[in-house]
Amino acid sequence: MRITTLCYLIKDNQYLMLHRTKKEQDINAGKYIGVGGHVEEGESPIDCIKREVLEETGLTLNSVKTRGYLTFVLGDETEHTILFTSEDFSGELNSDCNEGELTWVNIDKVPSLNLWEGDLVFLNLLKEREDFFSVKLVYDKQDNLIDTIIEG
Repeated sequence: MRITTLCYLIKDNQYLMLHRTKKEQDINAGKYIGVGGHVEEGESPIDCIKREVLEETGLTLNSVKTRGYLTFVLGDETEHTILFTSEDFSGELNSDCNEGELTWVNIDKVPSLNLWEGDLVFLNLLKEREDFFSVKLVYDKQDNLIDTIIEG
C-alpha cells in the first residue's frame, strides 16, 4: 500500500496540469495529472504536498483545502491518495519540471486532455461539490476502469 498526495492549483478558473513526458517507467506517461507524490517517512500529507508542489513547480503553497480521499486499485496494487486544491500559493512557476511540462488549463477544457478515466470522476466532484468526498477507482491489469465507488 502506498500513500500519495495530489493537488490541483487553481488560478483564473484554470488548473495547473502536469503533462507527464519525462520520466522513464512512468505509469502516468503521456497523461495529464495534478501535482503531487509519495508521502515520505515522517511527513504528514500536508508536509508532502507542500514539498512536492515546491519541487515540481517552484511554487510555495501558503494554504491548501483537503478535498477528498482517493483509493486507486491498480491490478494487485492499492494506492491511497489525499486530494487537495489550493488557490493560495506564491512564487515563480518553474519552467523546467523534471517530470514533464506544466501548463495552466481552463477547468472546462481539462476533461478533453489525455487523463486517466477515473480522474474525470473526482475532477467532476471537485467542480460540483465543496464537501469532502471519498472515491474508490478500480482498474484492471490493462489500466481499464472497471469500478467506481463514491462515498460521502
